[in-house]
This record gives sequence, C-alpha cells and structure tokens, in this order.
Amino acid sequence: MDQLSVQKRALAAIVIAILFFVLYDYFYLAKFRNLDTNSTATQTEMQTQTAPQSGASNPAAANTPAPQIAQNRLLAKVVSDNFIISIDEFGQISSYELSGEIYKDEEEKQINLVNFESDLKPLQIRFADTNLNALAFSTPYSASASEIKLSSEPATLTLSQNLGETQVVKNLKFYPDGHYDLDVKVSGNAEYFITPGARPNVVVDGYTVHGALLEIEEGKLEIVKDGKLAERDFNEITIASAFDRYYTSLFYEFDKKLNIILSEDKSENIQIFAKSSGDFSASGYIGPKEYKVLKSVNPRLTSVIEYGWFTFIAKPMFLFLSWLKSFIGNWGWAIVVMTIIIRVILFPLTYRGMVSMNKLKDIGPQMKEIQEKYRDNPEKMRSQTMELYKKSGVNPFGGCLPILIQIPIFFAIYRVLLNAIELKGSPWILWIQDLAIKDPYFVLPILMGILMFVQQKMTPTNFTDPMQEKIMKFLPVIFTFIFMTFPAGLTLYWCVNNLCSVVQQYFVNKMFKRYKTEAAEEKREKELEKKEQKRKKANENRS
Repeated sequence: MDQLSVQKRALAAIVIAILFFVLYDYFYLAKFRNLDTNSTATQTEMQTQTAPQSGASNPAAANTPAPQIAQNRLLAKVVSDNFIISIDEFGQISSYELSGEIYKDEEEKQINLVNFESDLKPLQIRFADTNLNALAFSTPYSASASEIKLSSEPATLTLSQNLGETQVVKNLKFYPDGHYDLDVKVSGNAEYFITPGARPNVVVDGYTVHGALLEIEEGKLEIVKDGKLAERDFNEITIASAFDRYYTSLFYEFDKKLNIILSEDKSENIQIFAKSSGDFSASGYIGPKEYKVLKSVNPRLTSVIEYGWFTFIAKPMFLFLSWLKSFIGNWGWAIVVMTIIIRVILFPLTYRGMVSMNKLKDIGPQMKEIQEKYRDNPEKMRSQTMELYKKSGVNPFGGCLPILIQIPIFFAIYRVLLNAIELKGSPWILWIQDLAIKDPYFVLPILMGILMFVQQKMTPTNFTDPMQEKIMKFLPVIFTFIFMTFPAGLTLYWCVNNLCSVVQQYFVNKMFKRYKTEAAEEKREKELEKKEQKRKKANENRS
C-alpha cells in the first residue's frame, strides 16, 4: 500500500458522491423534464379506457371511449377541514383538493392530488367484458347524498349504477384524516378492475423515485418505477401505492389481501388495478406521505415512505429528527442539532482519520524517497512503505475511512430530507422560509462551498499527482453549484457538517502542532542528554 493508492481511495470516495449528484441532476432529471413537456396527455390522447394488460391471463382490452373529464357532471362532494373530494357521475374521484396554506402551488392554488394528465381516477372500475365496459362508461351513477361534511366522525356515501343485468354499488366510508373504507358489490359475478388512481403529479422530479410501491408481505416491499414495468401480476398484496415525492394514492387490505395488476399509460406511468369479481372490499388513502398521519391510520402504512438502499439508516434518522423537532419546535434547528450529534458520535473515528492524515503528511518526504529509490521494484517499495507506516504509527486507511463511513449516512439523510413532506412550508431563520425548496438567495450553498474550501486548506495533503490536486481544488466549486438546486434543509445539513469539520480540523491541527513541538523538544533534550553523557564519559576516560 503506497501513499498514492491511499489518496486514490480517498479521492474515489469523494468522486462517487459527486457522480451521484451530477448524474441525477443532468441525466436522470433531464429525462423527467422532457416527460413534463412532451408527455402531457391531451383530450385527443385520452380516447380509451381499457381493462389493464399486464399479464397473459388478462382478458383482451375493452376499447371503450373515455368520458370527457372536463365535462363530467359533479355527483357528490365530501368536505372536511383537510380536503375537498369531488365525485363525478361515473363514480370516480375527479378531484381531491388539499386544504391548508402549505398545500398551495406556485400560482397560490390549492394542490389537487388527482392527476389530470391521466384518465385513471381513484375508484374507477373497468370491466373485462368489452360491451359491459362500454355501457359502464356511458351510464351515470346515482348517489345517496350530494354533499357530506366531515367533522370528527366518519361519514358514509353510497354510489349506485344500473347496467341492466349487472348492478354496481360502491359503499364508501370517509374519514377526516384522508383514508376511506371501500365496499364494492357487483352482481352477476362480472370480472372487473378497480384502481386507487394514478399517482399524484404534484412533485415529480429526478431526485426522488415515483411509480408504484407494493408490500408483498409485512416489511417486504417491491417498487416499480415509472417506465420500468415488470410484465407480471402480483398476488397476496397488502399495500398498493401509486406515489410521487410527497403524495400517494393507495389501497390496503391486511386481512384478505389484494390481487394486483400493474399496467402503464402512454407516458409509461405505472397504473395500479385490483382485480376482482363479485364483491370487493379494501381501505384506501389519498394524501401526503406524512409519517404521523399514516401511522395514525395504520402503522404499517408508514412503509410507503421509502428511502431507497439506505432505508435501514434513513428511517431511524427521520424518527430521531422528528423527536428533536418535538423538543426544539423548529425543523431547521433540529437538522442543525442532529448534524452536530452525528459528528460527535463519529468524532473518535474522524479524529483518528485526521491524525492519520497529519502523520501521512509528516512522512511525505520519506515516502517520496522510497518511491524514487525503489521505482523499478514494486514489491520492495510496498514492503518498505509498510515498514515506514509501522514505524511511524500510521494507519494507511485512516484518512479515507471516515469519508467512506459518512457516505451512506449522508445518502440516508439526503433521502430523508428530500422525501420528508414535514419540511414543506417549514421555516428556519430569516430568509429560509421553506426548508423543502432551494435557498432563494443561495446563501447556504455558497457558505457551504466556502467552508469546504477552508477545510481543504486546513487538511494536510501530500499529492504526488498534479491532476488529483487540481480535482480536489475544484470540489468546493462543483459542490456549490450542485447544491444550489437542492432543498434548503439538505444544504443546511451539509453546511453545518462542513462547519463541524473545520472546527475539528482546527483543533486537531493545533493539537498535532503542539504534539510535534513537544516531541521535537523531547528529542532535543534526549540529544543534549546523550551529548552530556558522552562528554562525562570522555572526561572519565581522560582522568
């Protein structure tokens, strides 16, 4: 193990982090920008509503004209303090408008969770029989009430449709927290497909996953991203969620379980259908993926808040952050405190890494001599290098190990702060009034880059490759530009993290300098003592 290889490992760890952000920002995100501009469904494109085609066992699609969504007559309305639901004459939820100041779009309009770019609406039924399906989309429902107002108690609405020999009845029990119980009765044993709706299209970006999430069994999830449809059916499903970054529309049934079929629309967005015949019952939820709300509905629903590869780190991290917020009262300061606590926990490891980097710098000249002397003998160079490490008390992995350990922690926090809708509309201080969006004046990204540059100047290095040294010098600039588009909450974390690094590096450098001074003084005293002993011995010999 030579000095160059150690530096390459440290550099590789940093490059991995950079590639993660660069590739996401410039390639993956660009894909979805194109989708947003080129794949918007128009009335002409939404000409058919068909039975899903995801498996070989599914019947042929019913080629039935779709109802014109904009012209559908309002059949019933459900109103609560948290939402307003509109149900159209075809027995489907045509609008789900969230209430509250934080649930407003850029035009100051209340967010609507029904995806108007899709012809797939929550509670829509598609029949396998072509003729019956055509009849269903030309025959209006009737409702037991035109408007229901929810207070603290749930309320029931019944929707009925007469299709001749086939009668359809949807009994819906709505709760103030956004979930509902669904009981469907279809006479004649007709095969049909019912959906929780298309995924909300409020926050669709390249930074977070969106598509369908299925719970195969408790704790075991399968995610199918938009554009990545698996040609298979899913049996014995307990949760089927169509989701974007912050919101979800889902079915769940933990007792009887669901037979789920996945399909896709013309824009390759995943569509979820529950397959049934006769009676069907399940519960559903439409709303934000807010941890407390989902937990209050059913603790198992918190599974739909998914953090990717590092979920096992991210979930405890979010719960810890929530706990801190409950005491501090501000999400921004909770992020600051959490970051400091993480750095304190990692300090022993970070400290050893910093000390190791200082020692590596000290033995730099000796390393260079070995490399020059044994340039043509790699085996001898390695053995001499390891001997020098051992003699100097240097851990060759000490400098890069803290970086490698912090990468999964950072990615976990990255996913937490990107996916946590709790940060939406949450202020920190002064100019930061929403931690879920970017810093409007780019103060935090620039400060983060400055701190990164200061830390770089303070960190001992001994690069033998000029190209590596140039790359390292440009890292603060690269990270600054990358973080300019990131949510303020995430940038705040990294900014405080860099500040902690600067403080720790300052004290380690100061301590190491004092240690070197003391060591040099001790060495000088020993040399003087040896000289004194030689002088005394010489005097004794003369006498």
